[in-house]
Amino acid sequence: MGKFYNTTSILRLQGFNIPSESVFPAFLFASLNYMIILFCNLALILTIVLNKSLHQPMYLLLLNLPINDLMGSTALFPQVIKEILFDTRTIHYTACVTQAFFIHVYGLGAVLTLTVMAYDRYIAICLPLKYKTIMTNSHIMKIITATWMLNLVLIGLLFFLLLRLPRCRSLMAHSYCDNPSLLTLVCANTTINNIYGLVIVAATQVIANVTILYTYLQILVTCFRSKRSDTKTKALQTCATHLMVFLLLECLGLFTIISYRLKNLSPYLRRLSGVSTLIFPPTLNPIIYGLKTKEIREKIAYFFSRKIFPA
Repeated sequence: MGKFYNTTSILRLQGFNIPSESVFPAFLFASLNYMIILFCNLALILTIVLNKSLHQPMYLLLLNLPINDLMGSTALFPQVIKEILFDTRTIHYTACVTQAFFIHVYGLGAVLTLTVMAYDRYIAICLPLKYKTIMTNSHIMKIITATWMLNLVLIGLLFFLLLRLPRCRSLMAHSYCDNPSLLTLVCANTTINNIYGLVIVAATQVIANVTILYTYLQILVTCFRSKRSDTKTKALQTCATHLMVFLLLECLGLFTIISYRLKNLSPYLRRLSGVSTLIFPPTLNPIIYGLKTKEIREKIAYFFSRKIFPA
């Protein structure tokens, strides 16, 4: 007799187990959080797109961050808000795979974008005379295209390896969908999937951390050698902003990855750690860049004072 495989298209999710009296506050919090993410990231995108003075390599690379954040949060929040309200604890398999795919594209995209931005700051501060020659608009577009293509190919292959395997379970380990949770539904050997997933994580983390560590060490050396205090201050502020965003993403991402390996960890804490990676960076990134980057702060203030609320 052959093996019986569950081919049901409806998957069962772990519920949030929110008490009835807390449903509305939870719904309000999630909805407001999503609205803040949409507003702040769209404001950052429009500010960069509509101001020609910001059509420079640094800001064109930065533009990819809010686009990526919007994609990740939109993959998560509508489904979470629906679950808070209706507590259906079900999701269609196709919708689950789609959600998981975009969540993983978001995670890898954030790391790649921040790494490329570190490279841009290194060229700008350590090789200022060569900056305009190296970081031309055509070169920037090639970097952006290569970053997104690499992201989509790596994550696409991850999900190709997943979808080739038969399913025989329908109970998800989380309240949302990701690759590790989908792998728990499989009744087949997942060694190749696990190895490939670990290779992606290890390779991107090593490349990103080595690149950022090297570039920032070089930037710090250049700044302390500089005799111009204004240049030094501006460079350090820009780099501190970038480093703050990177460390936030790394700490949340690392804790999420470790949480999957800790069998004794509370399932609620595991779910919270996973969701936090898709809540805090998309919420804080545009605020951090908007407040810390003088050019963007001034353009946003001008846009709202003249365009939205004219005197």
